[in-house]
Amino acid sequence: MTNFLALTRMRISLALRNKMFIFFSIVMPLGFFFLYCGVFAKGLPRAVAFYLGPVLALNVMGSFWGLSATLVMFREQGILRRFHIAPVTASDMLASSVVANYFLTLPTVLIEILFARLFFHVTNLGNLAGVFILITIGTVSFASLGLVVASVTNTMQETQVLNQLLWLPLIFLSGATIPLGYMPTVAQRAGLFLPATYLVNSLQQSIVNNVSLWSRHTEFISLVCWAMLTFFLSAQLFRWEPESKIPRRAKLLVAATAIPFLLLGIWENRTDRILHESTAAFENLQRAPKPEQHSNLSKPAQGSQTVAISNTP
Repeated sequence: MTNFLALTRMRISLALRNKMFIFFSIVMPLGFFFLYCGVFAKGLPRAVAFYLGPVLALNVMGSFWGLSATLVMFREQGILRRFHIAPVTASDMLASSVVANYFLTLPTVLIEILFARLFFHVTNLGNLAGVFILITIGTVSFASLGLVVASVTNTMQETQVLNQLLWLPLIFLSGATIPLGYMPTVAQRAGLFLPATYLVNSLQQSIVNNVSLWSRHTEFISLVCWAMLTFFLSAQLFRWEPESKIPRRAKLLVAATAIPFLLLGIWENRTDRILHESTAAFENLQRAPKPEQHSNLSKPAQGSQTVAISNTP
């Protein structure tokens, strides 16, 4: 436990000294927040609440990118070799990376929720307890995905290519950038096989419809199983030395981490539960009256006032 805590503090200290981390973990997520809430939602509280779930999910999902790149860089520079001499196990190194990543992600999430209330006047943020539990398991899950990427790639170039191949479907087919109810049917069906879809939808339903965490038990259990599989696999494939390589057959084991969402995707394509929820939330947003409509309805027509005045004796 002492080694684990020391490694966690070290990882947090190193990250805070890295200007790239500050940009990608704080500046860029807040940029996405104001883009979604100020431009897409036009500052309307109801629309901001709708887009807040995807914004938080993007912040959580992005954790795997920096984590995988950092571990590969440590291995290439021989830093992991030095840790191997110390009484530190692979599980200590990986678990400390996940925990440090969580504590580095949480402040940005809190800032985004606070800004939604202060700047965009979102008074009802739904089930906040459920939101933070989902953010916790989502951060651990996607951080574990980053550990797998770092374990199966040998160079930074391979890591960046694999991260791109994973990142693009995660953000474009999950409802994180385009609402799931607005996408073509083929894209909706494909998105049901992605873990990001269930994180985005669960956060959105918790904020917009104030649903309980128990109603999200299917997504929660799937994310937990996925986190356990990815962490276990990354611990088995972890390498301290930059010279050590893993066989190609071992990389096929990565496909095993997709089993929970392969099964869940097949089930959801039959029931359409997620699609119905996402479509209903998007349609409710479209039907919501705009502030100018309220003001126009509340004001009597100017012509009617003139008629009334002219008819008075």
